[in-house]
Amino acid sequence: MRALIEVLAVLAIAANGVVYGTDVFGAIVLRPAVAAVDDRTLTQLLGQVHRIADRRFPVIGAVGLVAAVAMTAVAAAGGHRGSATAGAVAALALIVFLVVYTRVSKPVNTVLTAAALADRVPDDARALQARWDSVINARVALQTVALVALCVGLAAA
Repeated sequence: MRALIEVLAVLAIAANGVVYGTDVFGAIVLRPAVAAVDDRTLTQLLGQVHRIADRRFPVIGAVGLVAAVAMTAVAAAGGHRGSATAGAVAALALIVFLVVYTRVSKPVNTVLTAAALADRVPDDARALQARWDSVINARVALQTVALVALCVGLAAA
């Protein structure tokens, strides 16, 4: 039981680490870099980035969430209260992350991707980016909570 908890925790940490690292990059590198370019460059760059990321990241995020939930369930079933509690915190943070992403980030990604593919610049390109930027720090914070909780769950196994 302990080995299964550890394997699931490591899988969840690895998958969510990819998302976390990407969001940290977005917050501390991409956001200020995009602020320094014109609207056409913003639309083309971010539209293409989101086009690729929105096709590849759902599987990574799903693996991370499923592994965190599975770790929680296995830990709870095995009487590992510390790991179960930490896993539940991680799963909750990941679910809230998914809600924020789905309601705020994904719609912006969709508009910028469509604009980039159509080779047009939305009149509200900066407003769209400001909306995306408005939640990136929250996304990083939620991923941080999830990763720390998963590490605690691993240590407590």
